Order: sequence, then structure tokens, then C-alpha cells
Amino acid sequence: MKALSIRQPWAWCILHGKPVENRRWWTPYTGPLLIHAAKGMTRAEYEDCRDFAASLGLTVPPADELPRGGIVGMARLSACVTHHPSKWFFGPYGLVLEDVQPLPFRPLRGMLGLFEVEEENG
Repeated sequence: MKALSIRQPWAWCILHGKPVENRRWWTPYTGPLLIHAAKGMTRAEYEDCRDFAASLGLTVPPADELPRGGIVGMARLSACVTHHPSKWFFGPYGLVLEDVQPLPFRPLRGMLGLFEVEEENG
């Protein structure tokens, strides 16, 4: 299954209503997508996202409570767009995520771009 690594707290925001993930690249892929929370997160990244989310009425948990370095959820990537009505969209491309659901944390090393994750057996 395909996965996308997203830095926290942006990954947390996706699990709590952020409908589009901004990227500098386009993809033709649509379908199931695992949400991977990247291991790295700077204080500035955390504060910028926390403050932006707060401006939209979403309260981000403290940085030390955000899981990092593994799978945290799943969604359906329905489109890659250059315009989107959401205030979360900054572009130049947006990956539109639907049917988002949290998953139990599963440690996993992330990669750049869309990457393949083997299905767990059992």
C-alpha cells in the first residue's frame, strides 16, 4: 500500500479534519494511502502549525504527545489539485484526502514522496 510521510503536527491535523496536504509535486495516484508521521519536527514547525490550526479553531496537542516515526492513519487520496477551497490549501499542489481514519501507531521508517509499505500479516 502507498504511504506518505508528513511532519507533525500536520499529520495530526489530517486525522482531525485537515482535508488537503500541500506538496510541491504532482501525482496521478489515487487510492488508499497510509499516513506516516515523520520522525523529525522542529520547534518552529510545531509552533507555526499549532498557531495556524488555532486560527481555524483546532487545538493541537503538546509536541511531546504527538507520535512520530510511524504510521498513524489511513485515508483515500481522491485527487491531486492546483486549487482547493480549504483554508488549509497553500499549494502549489494539494493531495485531497477523504475517508480519513486513525490507526494504532506502527513504527516505520518514512521516505520522501509516495512510498510502498508492505501489508502486515496476522
